[in-house]
Amino acid sequence: MNTIFFSDSETALEEMDRILVLRNYSQATRKSYAGCVRRFFDQYPHLLNHPDEKTIESFLYVLYEHKASVQTVQSYLQAILFYVREIIHTDVHINITGLKRPARLPIVLTHNEIKQILEFISNFKHKTMVALAYGAGLRVSELVNLRAGDVDFGDGVIYVHEGKGRKDRITLLPETLRLDLQKSAVGKCPGDYLFASERGGRLTTRSIQQVFTRALRSARITKSATFHSLRHSFATHVLEQGTDIRFIQKLLGHANIRTTQRYTNVSTASIRSIKSPL
Repeated sequence: MNTIFFSDSETALEEMDRILVLRNYSQATRKSYAGCVRRFFDQYPHLLNHPDEKTIESFLYVLYEHKASVQTVQSYLQAILFYVREIIHTDVHINITGLKRPARLPIVLTHNEIKQILEFISNFKHKTMVALAYGAGLRVSELVNLRAGDVDFGDGVIYVHEGKGRKDRITLLPETLRLDLQKSAVGKCPGDYLFASERGGRLTTRSIQQVFTRALRSARITKSATFHSLRHSFATHVLEQGTDIRFIQKLLGHANIRTTQRYTNVSTASIRSIKSPL
């Protein structure tokens, strides 16, 4: 395969984005890769066509030493490797050692805390969205991309199209939200967004995340919860109900069972059944 040479970083980034689009990468990934690669070449513009392993490794270690998380460093590594291997077709081998990701537990909200949060959301659409994110274990991107035709009221399921990793899956339709979802779908064609913006387009993920954050503050809940904590809470609570972990894996769309198994470390059901000897 012929090596491609670029005269400036913007041309290189445009070509990388073109290839990402052709390979069906999500918009979020394209934006992340562009930001990571741009920062690298802002610092090392002379390496646009000839980046070397040592410089890349040094760049990543400096990020880590300046308090970037392991996940962030890995994101930079994946983006730079994509550029080097897939855009300028250069084979490099990066050896990053000594980086450890803290074994943090997911933030889980209790049933009562979620009820409190919902009580502080007065807008019907927003309240339904937050409730559904918890009740069906949806990611925020999956929630805003939900179409009216994705909700099967007959079978009581929700079809998630192109979730994380561009994978389709089926999850629960919470019975307590059936009427609210039917109301949300009234007058809409199957391809219409179930939760459209006021202008009729797709609601932004940022807008519903802000709704959640404001309600969290209003409810005076001090946990470091984010919108994604609703999904963590869903997984933990259905696990505590006795649901088989492999079924939970399918509901969440996890490729690896180990990702789902971390919720066994968060569940307090078994701990509460043990009596302290004190």
